[in-house]
Amino acid sequence: MYLERRFGLLTRTFTSMAFSMQMILYMSIVLYAPSLALGAITGLSLTSSIILVGLVCVFYSTIGGIKAVIITDVFQSLLMFASIFAVIGVAMYETGGISQIWKIADKYGRIEFNNFNIDPTERHSWFSLVIGGMFTYVSLYAINQTQVQRYLTMKDYNTAVKSLWCSLPLLSLLSISTSFSGLAMFSKYHDCDPIKSGRISRGDQLMPLYVSDTMGSVPGLTGLFVAGIFSAALSSVSPVLNSLAAVTMEDYLKPFMKQEISDKKRVFYMKMLVLTYGAICLLLAFLSQYLGSILQTSLIIFGVIGGPVLAVFTLGILLPHVNQKGSLTGLVTGLVFSFLIGFGRPKDKNLPTYINGCSGLNETLQLSSLLHNELPNDNSYYWYRISYLYCIVLGFLVTFLVALVVSSIFKEAHCDNPDLFTPFVAQRLRKHGLLLKKKNFVKMDIRSPDELNQILS
Repeated sequence: MYLERRFGLLTRTFTSMAFSMQMILYMSIVLYAPSLALGAITGLSLTSSIILVGLVCVFYSTIGGIKAVIITDVFQSLLMFASIFAVIGVAMYETGGISQIWKIADKYGRIEFNNFNIDPTERHSWFSLVIGGMFTYVSLYAINQTQVQRYLTMKDYNTAVKSLWCSLPLLSLLSISTSFSGLAMFSKYHDCDPIKSGRISRGDQLMPLYVSDTMGSVPGLTGLFVAGIFSAALSSVSPVLNSLAAVTMEDYLKPFMKQEISDKKRVFYMKMLVLTYGAICLLLAFLSQYLGSILQTSLIIFGVIGGPVLAVFTLGILLPHVNQKGSLTGLVTGLVFSFLIGFGRPKDKNLPTYINGCSGLNETLQLSSLLHNELPNDNSYYWYRISYLYCIVLGFLVTFLVALVVSSIFKEAHCDNPDLFTPFVAQRLRKHGLLLKKKNFVKMDIRSPDELNQILS
């Protein structure tokens, strides 16, 4: 609704379509990730795991509304934390404590707190994480409809703001604990990489393997991990499907409805839309196995679409002279550019891993592993070597600059509604409006009576 009032219906529709594409692609990843883990734990095939996880998530999301989603998210979050802390706890018991886990990670170059390299091709550095992470979180928590939908369930604005502040330490704890769980697993496999030794085929299967190796004999822990997997999937799938259904109803279907529909019909249509989007995401989940790292792919999806969309909203609230032609041209250009640099990149080179501690491996395999660690960097185009964390920043900048240029070329009447801008811009608009009224009053006051009568008539 905001974008329609600020830039027109066309910009709103294109932005909604971009959001729908973003969430559908993300949903396919969300359904695929727990399927990998479930298959590794239970022995189910990948196809069966994807179908099982997809059906459970879609059914759960269809029968519950947004209120049920928010309430159950609390309990699902507790299960996620419990499963992560279980992994860390087992690693501490096996290695001898947090200090030993840290020493092993530091010895093999997994701790990089002092990486202040400004080179944008550096995959992870302070600059890429802070700048790229800031843009990503702003796009997710400020303009993403899934998150805004949660804000609207709050009783007032202040409550929504408080909920955001309360979520900050919890989100920080989740990020730190998941990162440390990676170091915990590395402490076990630091000298015997499961991928190179042939135990798993991709890094996303590492945690299920770790659970099987360390918790398989402990009653209940494997089940806790599976519950944590499903909790993570359900807490991600349910709000997204409800959000996609709401966007489709309001932005795609409602404009073509000749009359208002009853609440009963609206609920029925929403449930059908949830089922439809669930089926689409389930089909796309089978294609996710051909992508790279799940986490990196998810961040790229959020970046290539979130960057241009964030730029449109930023232009809308800050710059009154930016018009629909500029915003729409910038959005389309930014999306095309972001997709090219986001999904055209080659596979990233990982940190070196070793198999010298594996038993039963021949010398040929060990030599192959050593040569693999010494492979040179990729010689692809420079744009494709830029860190994936900068995709959202570049998409934002391209959209922002193109919109400014096009708006300056194809000038239209400036938007002067203070309610559509951030407070300090709105204040300037109000002052400017009062100044214009005073000037017009003075001009009219010095005109002749005949001129005044002509104007009033």
